[in-house]
Amino acid sequence: MSSQPLLNQKGQIIQEFGTIKQFPLGLSYEVRMYSCQRLNRVLADTQILYSLYKKHHWLVRGATFYQLHLLLDKHAGEQLELVDTIAERVQTLGGVAVGDPRHVAEITSIPRPPDGVEEIPAMLSRLLQAHETILIEAHDAAARIAELGDDGTNDLLVSQVIRTGELQAWFLAEHLVDTPLVRV
Repeated sequence: MSSQPLLNQKGQIIQEFGTIKQFPLGLSYEVRMYSCQRLNRVLADTQILYSLYKKHHWLVRGATFYQLHLLLDKHAGEQLELVDTIAERVQTLGGVAVGDPRHVAEITSIPRPPDGVEEIPAMLSRLLQAHETILIEAHDAAARIAELGDDGTNDLLVSQVIRTGELQAWFLAEHLVDTPLVRV
């Protein structure tokens, strides 16, 4: 017997992406398949939003650096929690959560940002656009999934994805308000 790790192992794929296995959840195959497809789209976009938050957290500059640096990191952490929650719901339904960054890039509907550093208003606007993309998808998915009777997925989309996204969008949008200087 050896304590040497067995390195460079290759394995067979035991479940293909886009398939679901049967779990006793009281939901039909069709409902679970539909929910997994919609959740994976939201999951891909949420992973991109998380990455955008981290990028802007690292690259933010200027007079509001400290406040935005902290806010963007807080929002990134909340998005990362959503990523895990959404992925676990896909798995709970018997699906396969999109997890590889290259696969996420193929699925996302959020445009790729420039590689360089943008001005703060452009960074915040980009985050707001990503939020709106996710919120539109989440609202639509939640409504359709509610009709199909998948209460667990509907609850996740409404109480976590939508509420978190709306709150974060509000915080970002308020940084873009043009407030006049008051001269005394």
